Amino acid sequence: MRELLRTRPFMFALVFAVVLCAVNVVAEPSFAEPGNWPAQLATLAPFALIAMASTPSIVSGGGGLDISVGPLSIVVNVVLVSWLLPHAGLGSPVVAILILLAIGAGVGAINGALVAIFRYQPVIATLCAFFVLAGIALKIAPSPRTVTDVQWLSSLGDQVGPIPGALILMAIPAAIWLALSRTSFHRVLYAVGGNDATAYSAGVDVVAVRIAAYALGGLFAAVAGIALTALVLSTQTAGVASYTLIALAAVALGGTPLGGGRGGLLGSVLGAVCIYELQTALSALGVAASWNQVVYGGLLVVGVLVGARLQAAPVAKAVTA
Repeated sequence: MRELLRTRPFMFALVFAVVLCAVNVVAEPSFAEPGNWPAQLATLAPFALIAMASTPSIVSGGGGLDISVGPLSIVVNVVLVSWLLPHAGLGSPVVAILILLAIGAGVGAINGALVAIFRYQPVIATLCAFFVLAGIALKIAPSPRTVTDVQWLSSLGDQVGPIPGALILMAIPAAIWLALSRTSFHRVLYAVGGNDATAYSAGVDVVAVRIAAYALGGLFAAVAGIALTALVLSTQTAGVASYTLIALAAVALGGTPLGGGRGGLLGSVLGAVCIYELQTALSALGVAASWNQVVYGGLLVVGVLVGARLQAAPVAKAVTA
């Protein structure tokens, strides 16, 4: 088992997800009914996408915790609902999505520049961004606003033809990550995360790689904001800290060590699935929602402990799924 966890860091989350799925089916048999899948995936998508958004900066090493991805997704949510959709032309799917992705990547790149060029500690830099973004979101949408008659957004929260819309949104970061895995960037990203001094000695532009990693996380956070809007069809400025905490717990539980150089999106998604299934199981069993924060903290501890054990594993054997 230990060797399996070393070579497949996401296996712990995969096994845990299967067990929790069985618990949910026993507690609430309708959990597994296909008719409920689009709604369940739509609820899962924002958590899973924010966990994906946290992953590239962590993989890039240097203590790369980006805790601003949660409020960044909220800013994307309020910009879409408050600014883009009310204006003719800007609310079309292609225009709106391109603008939102540009916002996400731009904010991520700024965070990356603060860390890689100006040498801010990642936690400090992204904590500043956290407060700035949370304030911007409240400034844009001080009171809740709703979305009406936007078919493409409603479809993403339900189904696009026979395919659940949330599945399409979660496939975007996965496709980008898969495409990057066939390029030299993917290799140098893990090299920088594993040992940036060695990577620099080998001629890798460490600054550019880290900025690109944070920009990639911002891009994924923008997709999370779109998924959140498709789910709630309104602005959602509450719960900013919860999204960040859930994302970190999911990444750690998914086997991506906070030290960098290992892990990947698959583990983060599986970690998010575990947290979602745990939420539904606790709800089905009648456990008070106030216990959720305790559960998130406990999962974060478990994830960090598993990650610490994996840190001792030879990097060459790591799987970067």
